[in-house]
Amino acid sequence: MDEAVRTQAPVLLHLDSSADRSDGSVTRALGAAYARGWLARHPGAEYRYRDLTAEPVPLVGEGYVRLGTRAERQGALPLEKVAALTEGTAEEREWAVTLPLVTEVRAATTLLVGAPMYNFSVSAALKAWIDRVSFPGAYVDPDSGRPLLARTRVVVAAACGGGYGPGTPREGCDFQLPYLRAYFAQLGVAEENLRVVRAELTRAGDIPALGRFRELGERSLAGAREAVGALAESF
Repeated sequence: MDEAVRTQAPVLLHLDSSADRSDGSVTRALGAAYARGWLARHPGAEYRYRDLTAEPVPLVGEGYVRLGTRAERQGALPLEKVAALTEGTAEEREWAVTLPLVTEVRAATTLLVGAPMYNFSVSAALKAWIDRVSFPGAYVDPDSGRPLLARTRVVVAAACGGGYGPGTPREGCDFQLPYLRAYFAQLGVAEENLRVVRAELTRAGDIPALGRFRELGERSLAGAREAVGALAESF
């Protein structure tokens, strides 16, 4: 079944996690631009969209932790065997919420993640999804031990209100992109299949203290839009 997933027609899973659901959201705009370009390249392909702010993924509970610990002790298990490990209604409920989300990730050939920076890291909405789909062993082939997401492509459309690039005063405060890179690598996504586009200084136009960086912010946003367009045509 897993090999069939890898050779199926293209499937794009698109996640938005910005609390700003208006046209002013940079990550939503960048993600939408990539999705339009991707769909133009893959007419008739399957497109799945989740707004993690409009429909939040529930935080993992004690039942999830108990079930995950029990499953991890068994090694990598086929998803269809996890239900047999549940003990009690709390664990059954947790698995009922988790299984569709994990299945969705495994079925995607491209995962598009809109990720704004909140307080130096990712949003709570995105973190809740990450915690939920990261069920132990869910992305490892039970027979071979190979990562099931090795060929999955991941595009992160990111934004931050300030500047966090090399040489800036807040360079060491960027826990957004390093975290996402480390997370997807841990999940089994190959390094060459991960692409990150980030617009910086997106608040320079409306925060007085950042006003002198407005031109830099505009250039960064223009560059991000261009990069997303190029990715949509080739990745």
